[in-house]
Amino acid sequence: MKAIAKVKQNYVNYQGMDSKDKITFWKEALINNALYILLIVAIIYTYMKNHQFLSPSSLVNIVSLSAANIPIACGIAGCIVLTGTDLSAGRVVGLTACISASLLQAVTYSTKMFPNLGVVPIPLVILAVIVVGGIVGWVNGFFVAKFQLHPFIVTLATQLIVYGALLMYIMINGNNGQPLSGLDDSFKGFVTGSIISLGGVAIPNYVWYACIIVAVMWFIWNKTTFGKNMFAVGSNPEAANVSGVNVMKTTILVHTLAGMMYGITGFIESARIGSNTANTGLNYECDAIAACVIGGVSFVGGTGKISGVVMGVFLLRIIFVALNFLSINANLQYIIKGLIILVACAIDMRKYLVRK
Repeated sequence: MKAIAKVKQNYVNYQGMDSKDKITFWKEALINNALYILLIVAIIYTYMKNHQFLSPSSLVNIVSLSAANIPIACGIAGCIVLTGTDLSAGRVVGLTACISASLLQAVTYSTKMFPNLGVVPIPLVILAVIVVGGIVGWVNGFFVAKFQLHPFIVTLATQLIVYGALLMYIMINGNNGQPLSGLDDSFKGFVTGSIISLGGVAIPNYVWYACIIVAVMWFIWNKTTFGKNMFAVGSNPEAANVSGVNVMKTTILVHTLAGMMYGITGFIESARIGSNTANTGLNYECDAIAACVIGGVSFVGGTGKISGVVMGVFLLRIIFVALNFLSINANLQYIIKGLIILVACAIDMRKYLVRK
């Protein structure tokens, strides 16, 4: 209802504009929605070139890839709301993915990392990766809040620390950095199994887990005191502190929650990939940050919605899948990804300057 009322009000305002103001209105609308317009054009163009782009298998693939990235994006979004970022996210995903794989390898696998250890119960592994991710997030939040260090510097440091820990972990018991594969069927069935299909194409279980995570994060952001405090600190930490908000506690909790989301992402990725190495999770934070900015989570702080984050993840994934359908050179895709992030941030900052 609010959206309809807003549209009606915008229409009334538009009718009252002179011709010059109307031109300015359309110019601003085109600039602010440039990425969405380009996306629509890209979808139409890709479909014309390859009709398989919108086939059931392709749509399920887009949904599945998006679902796998939603937890990390929801986590890093909170850091961006606080005008920060998190460069350690991808490495935390890699560490927790390798931990999950090592604990859930089949007992019959010849090169099992822990040969004397049976298959650990899945709930216990989920708890373990959440704790590991949460610890890294807590460290990030503590140093940002306690010592007023910029999140870029703190998370750059923890990125290196976590990567070093990951390299050491995959060397345990003579594993010597070999890929961690041979996962137990119960683990693969829990994550990548399916109970529902679309057009004969199975929808992985982790899609539904992503839906649960979105619902939980939406509740935390919109219905809890913590969520309100997070936006208050992101908008103006000094004013929030005067209003009685514990800025240090809020900052630490936001980063801790983000780390927990990275741990869940690592758990899902472990089974989804099937063979985990030190490179698992590499640059995941870049896609997550880009998705958040595209979805309206502003680097100026205090602005963002979980629905926008989810939309950003889907939009970014559609673009990447379209590039593959168009047979765009893999190296060129990195350039396109970089340009998307740059343009999204530029549009975001322009919106901020206009409001200011």
